[in-house]
Amino acid sequence: MDETTQVFRPTSGRWLAGTVAALAAFGLVSLVVEGEPAEVLRYGSVLVLVAALVWAAYWLPAVEVSAAGVTLRNVLRTVELPWPSIQRIDTRYALTLVTAYGTYSAWAAPAPGNRRSHRETPAAELRGLPETTYGAGGSVRPGDLPSSPSGAAAAIVRRRWEELRDAGHLDDPRLERPTPRTTWHRGTLTVLGVLTVATVVALLAVHQP
Repeated sequence: MDETTQVFRPTSGRWLAGTVAALAAFGLVSLVVEGEPAEVLRYGSVLVLVAALVWAAYWLPAVEVSAAGVTLRNVLRTVELPWPSIQRIDTRYALTLVTAYGTYSAWAAPAPGNRRSHRETPAAELRGLPETTYGAGGSVRPGDLPSSPSGAAAAIVRRRWEELRDAGHLDDPRLERPTPRTTWHRGTLTVLGVLTVATVVALLAVHQP
């Protein structure tokens, strides 16, 4: 990544992942100190699997905004979307990019629940957002609130997209590839698969005579 790249990760997700990892580590240490070796094998795999799942869901995901485009790093795969492919930015359920390739959502930037309202956001924070944020009459949807993960990530994407649009770089969009560059997280899939199998085997062993 160069110095112009911005990376968005929700702080709450990283706190959750860190907390679960700490609890899992504490549980493992307790098993090693107080439990039998068989119990460590049986229940330790469960703790490690839970920690790995939370890491994959809440620590790994991110939205990267660079000079080349927007990269959505989700749980199981990473999708690279060049700027010329991006047609619209939505935040109804999560940061969602409508592109010439199709529609892609960011796991790292979910929209707030329906109960979230503008009353929870100071009026000053609703000013100065990218122009494509605002709807009719200057309205701002809950998913575009800057205090929400979807709104914070969308603001980063929209600012860069509007800069390129206003500079004329998106007037004649041309795509170099017929499909976006997609990378499956084989390491994550392998680790989760192995841990799942190990956990199932360990739990079944508990019921063996």
